[in-house]
Amino acid sequence: MPSEPPGRISGPLLIVFSGLPGSGKTTIARELARRLGAVHLRIDTIEQSMANAGIDMSEVPESGYSVGYALAEDNLRLGAIVLADSVNPLRITRDAWHKPARAAGCPAIDVEIVCADKDEHRARVESRVSDIEGLEQPDWRKVQAREYHDWHIERIAIDTAGRSPESCVDELMRRIVAKAPRNSPKSAV
Repeated sequence: MPSEPPGRISGPLLIVFSGLPGSGKTTIARELARRLGAVHLRIDTIEQSMANAGIDMSEVPESGYSVGYALAEDNLRLGAIVLADSVNPLRITRDAWHKPARAAGCPAIDVEIVCADKDEHRARVESRVSDIEGLEQPDWRKVQAREYHDWHIERIAIDTAGRSPESCVDELMRRIVAKAPRNSPKSAV
């Protein structure tokens, strides 16, 4: 079997995106998913679809993440590269994303997207328009007040401040390729 060209990743692999609203994570996750031919699981889409179907998300607030974990495992078992895209603010959710990867026998790589320039981050938050019908975007006050735990596991951090999405994705690709296991029978780089 021919080897993959340099810079290509073959699955299964779970790439878990985390970061505050307006940091650029969905923009970067979409482009990375396009480049990798990966499945893009966006928790905002799952949760809003459930809410649009009449499910009271306040009754079971973790239900969107639970659906995401199950979809990730299904797609990983099919050999796919999966990008999970969510704020993922809590240690418990960060740890939980690793369960579907372990169940599918594949690696998981955590990625945190940040915008270190507070003025730029605020401007992004205040100018965003939702691309998901019915989804209300948080305002700057809500973004700043959001509970967001310090990291306790290894991750790749990408600062989007003053950078194009393409340059962020280029850097992330290089770092994921360098980090992805090379000896896994299910994952080759």
